[in-house]
Amino acid sequence: MSQLATPSRLSRTDIERVVRDVLSGHLAGSTGKRTEQPNPLMVNISARHVHLSQEHVEVLFGAGSQLTVFKPLYQEGYFAANETVAVVGPRLRMIANVRVLGPCRGASQVELAFTDGISLGIDLPVKISGDLAGTPGCVLVGPKGVIELQSGVIRAMRHVHMGPDDLDYFKCQNGDHLQLKIHSPGCTTILEDVVVRASKEVKLEVHLDTDEGNAVNLDRATHVELIKPEKCGCKH
Repeated sequence: MSQLATPSRLSRTDIERVVRDVLSGHLAGSTGKRTEQPNPLMVNISARHVHLSQEHVEVLFGAGSQLTVFKPLYQEGYFAANETVAVVGPRLRMIANVRVLGPCRGASQVELAFTDGISLGIDLPVKISGDLAGTPGCVLVGPKGVIELQSGVIRAMRHVHMGPDDLDYFKCQNGDHLQLKIHSPGCTTILEDVVVRASKEVKLEVHLDTDEGNAVNLDRATHVELIKPEKCGCKH
């Protein structure tokens, strides 16, 4: 009678490795793609706001002034400041108490919704934040001074912030265009051209402006999802 060989004893490290391999097999399909989304998707409305350079902070709020925190934003390190300004357009119409967001940037920028632009008489170009070439300007009024911006007023293009794990999961890269499906009672909508903005230290978050958020009834949404265009049959 032949004798069966006794298997060697597995170490704890070996067992843990086998368990990880088995779990990885269950979490990946034949293509190796992760089947579980690594991070929760947050969709937030980015209301009208202003970004300021430190130079302009001191003009508007006084020499030596620094932005002070009103409340933190979803992305770590960013905040809504206590400081606000009035935005004045070419029709001499004004939107008061527009919140400044921090920290300071190298160049000042105003982000408004489409209806804000109509009210102020500004033809707002749809731009990625920071792309200020060829944009219109406005006047900013603070408690201590006035700034006339020659450019920097935009309607921010809808976008999604993604970290490395999110890019891997959605199989996309910086600058790609995705779609956002918002399931709301009687108002389920797909928004196209959601631009991917990639960064290492960032949470998965979509930014819509106020008009977009109201149009899709975001406050009552029951589910949101990001979709690659080819998955929904849309032509681009």
